[in-house]
Amino acid sequence: MLNLKVGGVPEHFNYPWYITLKNKEYTKKGINLRWSDFPGGTGDMCKALRNGTVDIAIVLTEGIIKDIINGNPSKIIQTFVKSPLIWGIHVGANSKFKTIQDLEHATVAISRFGSGSHLMAIVNAYNNGWDVTKLKFKVVGDIQGGIDALTTGEADYFMWEHFTTKPLVDNGTFRRVGDCPTPWPCFVVAVRDEILENHPKEVATVLNIINNCTSDFKKINNIDATLADRYEQQLEDIQEWLSITEWNDGKPISKNILTRIQNKMENFNVIEKKIDSGKLIGIL
Repeated sequence: MLNLKVGGVPEHFNYPWYITLKNKEYTKKGINLRWSDFPGGTGDMCKALRNGTVDIAIVLTEGIIKDIINGNPSKIIQTFVKSPLIWGIHVGANSKFKTIQDLEHATVAISRFGSGSHLMAIVNAYNNGWDVTKLKFKVVGDIQGGIDALTTGEADYFMWEHFTTKPLVDNGTFRRVGDCPTPWPCFVVAVRDEILENHPKEVATVLNIINNCTSDFKKINNIDATLADRYEQQLEDIQEWLSITEWNDGKPISKNILTRIQNKMENFNVIEKKIDSGKLIGIL
C-alpha cells in the first residue's frame, strides 16, 4: 500500500475528493491517500510541496507557476478546474471605500506572498491601470486573518473566492465592491518531482479516480443541497456556482496553454521571467 498525501483548500471545489475518499476508491487500488485542508491557500501549499508535507496539491494556476519558476521541485500534471475563479473584492462593512477605484492607494490583505490573494491583487491593479509597484500588502494568513484585518483597519480590502466569502457578505462582515475573474483556468494538480519519478502509475490512478468523479459531479442527486449544507451557503449561490464551474476532462495540460498563461502573468507583472513551459509539466 503506497502512502500519498494530497492537499487543497477546504472549499466546494474539492468536494469530489471527499466523495472518492469516503468511498475508499483509492484504497481499493492499493493507495493510502490522505487529505489535508489548507485554509491558508496556494502559498501554504507551495511551501508544503517544497518540504514534502504533501505529495499532490490542488493549487491555483498562477501561484504554482510562479513557485515552480522560483525553484519548487514539482510539476503541473493537469488542470483540475478549467473555468476561471471569481475573486470577490471585499472591504469591511463600515469601510469608507465604495468602489474598486477607491482602493488604488489602499492596503490589501493577502494570505501570504505568492498566494492567489497576492497575485490577483496585482492582476486587479493592472486591470485598473494602477501602478503595481506601489501596492501595499498586509500578510494575514487566511480568511479569518482577512476578517480580522478589515475589521480592525489593519488592511483596507481583501480578495478571496466570491462564493466562499458570500456568507460573510450576507451577514454584514464584508461588503463586496466588485469581482476580478482569473484570466486563466483556476486550479491545477501539482505533484512533487520525487513522487512523479518513483510512482507515476499510482499518480495516474489517483487522477483517473478523481476525474471520473468530477465528470459526473453535477449529476449527483441533490448535490446542490449537499454543498449548500456542508459549506454553509445559500442554495441559489451554490446553484449559480455549479452553473459556471467546469472541471477538467482528464486531458493533460498543454505547453501552449501554459505559455499563454505565462505571457499574461508576465504582462501583469505577476512573474519577472518566463521559462520553457515544458519545464512546468509533469508527464505520466
